[in-house]
Amino acid sequence: MKISSLAKAVVSAALLGCPLSVFPADPPAPFKPVAPFALPRPATVQSGNAGKKLGDEMECLVEPHLITSLGSPVEGTLSEVLVDRGANVTKGQVVARLNSLVEAASVNLKSAQEAFGKRKVERNEELYNKQLISANEKDELETQTRIAGLELKQQQEVLALRTIVSPLNGVVVERFLGPGERVGNEKILKIAQIDPLNVEVIAPMELFGSVRIGMIGDVRFLPLIPGAFRARVVVVDKVIDAASGTFGVRLELANPGNRIPAGIKCKVRFSG
Repeated sequence: MKISSLAKAVVSAALLGCPLSVFPADPPAPFKPVAPFALPRPATVQSGNAGKKLGDEMECLVEPHLITSLGSPVEGTLSEVLVDRGANVTKGQVVARLNSLVEAASVNLKSAQEAFGKRKVERNEELYNKQLISANEKDELETQTRIAGLELKQQQEVLALRTIVSPLNGVVVERFLGPGERVGNEKILKIAQIDPLNVEVIAPMELFGSVRIGMIGDVRFLPLIPGAFRARVVVVDKVIDAASGTFGVRLELANPGNRIPAGIKCKVRFSG
């Protein structure tokens, strides 16, 4: 007796304890279109100046005009560091020195050689006038003296490289090394120029084109410092940050005597 394929499947399912549906499969669900992916909108202004108009008071931040990390153009060992954190320094002021005994000795040697050559040229001038030495001998003496003078200048420049001077007027923010420490690529001092100061403003993009270079802003530092200080717009960013809908504005504020510290918050109102 032959058993159909369907009967075999039923028997097998019964032996394995698995239910078996003999009815046709359900039809597939109708296709539903997927909603298009929505790109996120740009965020609103990421500062306290959202919605501000040109005549409104805006938040700002005071920063140093320039910060430099001062190192040495040559390798060596520090013999002394003449300033510490918080010290006022002027442009060209000596702030540190490297050990320079060898270089100073070379300068003294070349100086003596040049002086000897000059005396020798003077003594032989009379001999040349009396035709006791040739023009070639006279030229050789003068050339040797000029070479000695050039070598002296070279050694003086080498010696000068071991004296570290401040490149700007400012305040020492941090000292990294002290006497006896080795200097290679390491930084010795960090100096900040705070006269003038930079007043940084993050303005909403609606004000782009209204804020222009040369405009004046009245800056206040209440309650830390009373009164208003006039600053001038020197930078207006030409690229708007799409994520925040803002652009940067920088004002320059004179700070004689370093009265106003950098790193503090402020308020500014543009007055045209």
